[in-house]
Formats: sequence, structure tokens, C-alpha cells
Amino acid sequence: MMIKIGSLLAVGILSLPAYAAYAATTGPHSPVAGVLCDKYICADEHGLSVALTTKYVGKKQGDKLAAAGQFDTTAFTFQGGLFCDTTERLCRDDRYFGPDGKRSGKVNTHYTALLFGKTDKS
Repeated sequence: MMIKIGSLLAVGILSLPAYAAYAATTGPHSPVAGVLCDKYICADEHGLSVALTTKYVGKKQGDKLAAAGQFDTTAFTFQGGLFCDTTERLCRDDRYFGPDGKRSGKVNTHYTALLFGKTDKS
């Protein structure tokens, strides 16, 4: 019995790096066209949405988003760092700025297309 437990423990420990790598590479998902969600929030081309968050993530997270009060819902960051701006109609790999004061994150064309459809900007 001790060998089985030890073996299971070793397998579990050895699989942690693989799971961490998987978790780090998974980004938002699109439950329907024009909507992106992570495990906390959902957004469409207009910005963060309490209704969509409640529908696709759950009432608890929808209530948390609603409880945040009034804030700019047009620019947001998903778990994992993907940043989307509905004014720019772009999603970027991060939300940081360059020395010139402009957004420096690489445009993520995959998530931009999922959220906003085909765009001319790239």
C-alpha cells in the first residue's frame, strides 16, 4: 500500500509542471460569436458585461462584477494577461505602455477576431 501511495504522489508531483504550463497557455474562450470569457468575466464588443458574465461564468461572478460599481468597462484584462480595448477594437498580449506612451503589447489577431470580428487594424 505504501508503494502505491508513494507512486501516486510521485506521479502527481511530476505532473504539476505540465498542468502549470497548460494553465498558463490557456486563454479566454468564446462561448458564442463575439463574446470572450475567462473564469471571472465576459465581454463583447461593447466591453465587460454583467449579463454575459452571469450567463456564461455564473451568478457569483456576475454579482461580483456588478458589485464593482461604475468603472470604465471598455478596457479590460483577462486572466493570463490578454488586454482588450473596445475603443481601439483590439486585443493585445499585455496591457503595458512603451516609452512613447502608446500601448506596447503585440496585437493578438486571434482574440481580436473572436471579439470584434475581422478588423482592418493589425
